[in-house]
Amino acid sequence: MTSAVLFPGLAPSNHRSVGAFMARDPFTRRRLREADQVLGRSLLAGFRAAGRESTADSQLAFVINCLALADRAKWTMGMSARLALGPSFGQFAALAHLGVLPFPDVVRLVTAFAAMEREYFAVHHTDTVTRFVFRIPESGLQAALDQLDAGGEWHEVACHLGGGFSAVTLRRHAVPRFDSLVRSAGGVPLYSLRPPVHSSRFGPLRDRFAQVCAQYAFADPCLPVVSDHDGSVVTTGTGVRDLLLDGIVRPVHWPAVVASLHAAKITTVWVPGPSNLFDRLAQGAFEVRAVNPENASDPGRSRVAG
Repeated sequence: MTSAVLFPGLAPSNHRSVGAFMARDPFTRRRLREADQVLGRSLLAGFRAAGRESTADSQLAFVINCLALADRAKWTMGMSARLALGPSFGQFAALAHLGVLPFPDVVRLVTAFAAMEREYFAVHHTDTVTRFVFRIPESGLQAALDQLDAGGEWHEVACHLGGGFSAVTLRRHAVPRFDSLVRSAGGVPLYSLRPPVHSSRFGPLRDRFAQVCAQYAFADPCLPVVSDHDGSVVTTGTGVRDLLLDGIVRPVHWPAVVASLHAAKITTVWVPGPSNLFDRLAQGAFEVRAVNPENASDPGRSRVAG
């Protein structure tokens, strides 16, 4: 096999855009029934009530859609893979798909993390955001960061995404200065993410979540997992747990992932989930078979996404 499966990082998702799909798709309905049993209520109703706000229910809905689309790809489209990866939030869906944790435990874990993250950032780092930028070369980004350093502004690169995409975690008041420097280097500021992600300053959140994870038995994954931090290959449950935890404090490094996949002779990457940045990042380097709510009813379309 020369394929890998990639569970994408969290992207904005709301009931208006995917609710109808979730209500009619048989693979999604099966996952929803299991989640409702764990929660003791309707997840879909909670997702609808969330509107455009990011809540535990909207994050669970994202995970469920990714898993359901992977179920569909496996059983109706012949998806098979030799490696797996779940950059950033995608690690949660990977846990269930790879048998590291039973799906009900993943529902509990996502719910616990969403609550913990909300409580943590309501008190700590209240002035911090993660800023995404596009069309900026590495040299231009480094020059902008050097200028922030010269002004005494704290920052950390949260995502090395390649292709001109990057994300930097910094304090909100420094964003206008950073944006100006990005534009001067020919780049385009995109948006700010709150709560912020992937910073060594969030160690206390990692420690708290580690205490929650200690309550679960992480089994070895059925496929090796490529680390989104450095491209190393992880084969143990403990290693996968550490990937999940380290995602709080370590940056995503997509070029290292691509290098690892190429070294493993991967030519095709399946991306089950609502279409987002990771579809585009994989294109050009691999044949991308994106399976999302828009093309799930048409297997042929999913095979020409790249």
